[in-house]
Amino acid sequence: MTGEDINKNFIEMVFRDKDSYEKDYHLTAERVKNSSAIYKGKPVPFTYNPMFYSTSEEIEIKKIMEYMMQICDKVTDEYIKNPEFRKRFLFPKEIEELILLENPYDVNIPIARFDMFYKDKDNFKFCELNTDGSSAMNEDNTIARILLESKALKDFKEGFELYNRELIEKWVEVSLELYEKAKFREGNPNVAIVDFKESATTYEFLEFKKAYEKKGLKTLIVDPRDLVYKDNKLYYENTRIDLIYRRIVTFELIEKFNEAEEFIKAYRDGNVVTIGSLRSQVVHNKIFFKVLHDIDIKFLLNDDELEFVKKHIPYTNIFGGDEDVFKEVLRNKDNYVIKPMDMNASQGVSIGRDMEELSWKRNLEKTFNKNYIYQEFVSPYEREFLVYEGGLKRKILKYLVGVFLYNRKYAGMYTRVSENNLISGVKDYYTAANIIAKKQGE
Repeated sequence: MTGEDINKNFIEMVFRDKDSYEKDYHLTAERVKNSSAIYKGKPVPFTYNPMFYSTSEEIEIKKIMEYMMQICDKVTDEYIKNPEFRKRFLFPKEIEELILLENPYDVNIPIARFDMFYKDKDNFKFCELNTDGSSAMNEDNTIARILLESKALKDFKEGFELYNRELIEKWVEVSLELYEKAKFREGNPNVAIVDFKESATTYEFLEFKKAYEKKGLKTLIVDPRDLVYKDNKLYYENTRIDLIYRRIVTFELIEKFNEAEEFIKAYRDGNVVTIGSLRSQVVHNKIFFKVLHDIDIKFLLNDDELEFVKKHIPYTNIFGGDEDVFKEVLRNKDNYVIKPMDMNASQGVSIGRDMEELSWKRNLEKTFNKNYIYQEFVSPYEREFLVYEGGLKRKILKYLVGVFLYNRKYAGMYTRVSENNLISGVKDYYTAANIIAKKQGE
């Protein structure tokens, strides 16, 4: 039985006693409202039904992601050792220098959320790879915990064991293992969760702070501009910082490079353990997909990996240079998406088929030769979800699955759903909590 089969059974159960489950929805929504599942100051909108997966589907997703991580490591290692290969990425000199610094815990990508359009083990395509400031663990975990206590899931779990993958405490454990590997200093580290305050996901940071404090660690949420580097140690006020959980995205660090000088000096000197390192930028930047499609990449990837790229990585190239590129994207707007090389939260993304021809043309004129890529448009897969609009309604919605990897290993998932082709917090969206359904006795 697939997750989609399980989902159909759940929806049929709800609609057999709709009035009762609508009352349950209101209780559930009140619990979400009073929880830490807050985004941009508002409770996270959620679907009443989770994103169900069977245990076999979860195993397949784990295999896909860990295979993709192997490709990411190959490319990152080549970037580090090969100056000619580095030129393909077009990184600013100051960022390239930071990427090349020795990594004290010897893991290129300690934390990531790989986003993909997924139907089954043969039908999926990646959307983007987030290895800087990977977020939304708290959204998924909080809503999943609340749903698992709902009447609907309690009624439904007959015949199934239903569970969610915990993502907050798991990351704390993994980050501390990496810290130990770095052999920075004896004793418990003082921890800083670091991001620019105007970009911080405050409620999520507070959940991570609580989890570190449960381990007995002094933990602070810090803006990098408030860090001070003196006597070869990094401080926030009077507290020496040993371990940084970096939530700063690299493009923002580039923009505010001069404002974060003290952090950068300590990072450059190796006098603080930063998880993740700037090395993860090799994969995070959207030019990575372009590099995977380079004609000569077969010097680095084997035949199986090349086939995987061809089937599951959307064609991507730089939106600039030859005027023929501009003409191709202009003429075939329904086939393409335009994205900045390095932004997050879907900023600057334009989908050709969602725009009028004149608007598309003006957008292309604004972005040509301006550090953008063009990418093959991939139609999101759809599933039926239950949303509340004056009552519980069945809606066919598009979904995007984000898969978390901690220290290169599968950790859990996060799913957003929407009526739009752009499935993002900048548009109308819902979070669908990820629930694994294990048959009793399986």
